[in-house]
Amino acid sequence: MSSSVATFLDSAKDRMDKSVQHFMDETRGIRTGRASVGLLDSVRVDYYGQRSPLNQIASVTAPDARTLIVKAFDPSSNKEIEKAITAAGLGLNPVVDGTIVRIAIPPLSEDQRKKLASRVKSVGEDAKVALRNVRRDTIKEIETASKDSSHEPKITEDDVKYGKATVQDVLKEFEKKVEDLIDAKSKDIMTI
Repeated sequence: MSSSVATFLDSAKDRMDKSVQHFMDETRGIRTGRASVGLLDSVRVDYYGQRSPLNQIASVTAPDARTLIVKAFDPSSNKEIEKAITAAGLGLNPVVDGTIVRIAIPPLSEDQRKKLASRVKSVGEDAKVALRNVRRDTIKEIETASKDSSHEPKITEDDVKYGKATVQDVLKEFEKKVEDLIDAKSKDIMTI
């Protein structure tokens, strides 16, 4: 195998890994029946004229399965935090309680659980499309490099076949990771 093909394959693995990581980031904020500090990862707060991530201006804890506590580093920003959480569309009702913002996590109805599980599946399908695009791009890069006579080291027809087969195997491996993550998150959502 040519070192160039190995480089293309390493690049493909790296990009596929980033796609899986993106899927995990996207689904971290999807509610399950329990309190999770990751639920507020997407919240941005207007803080002195800047839209700042909540985790940069406050600490978030989950003291029990049904409550989140947001403790702002600057308690004067609690009203802005409350407003941002309400506006984030997470279905949460934060309450300013002295120096903290308390969020009771309401239990999900069966219908809500099904919608959230469906959303996870949809985000997972997007991740699989991204993985397939990486495979397509990698095969194209390998084929283009094999036709380029100035490319060093020379990529042979056997290298091209090997590269195509290997990137397909890598794709299957990453698709399985995404499937496992979808199943785990969906099971977590559907568990009462």
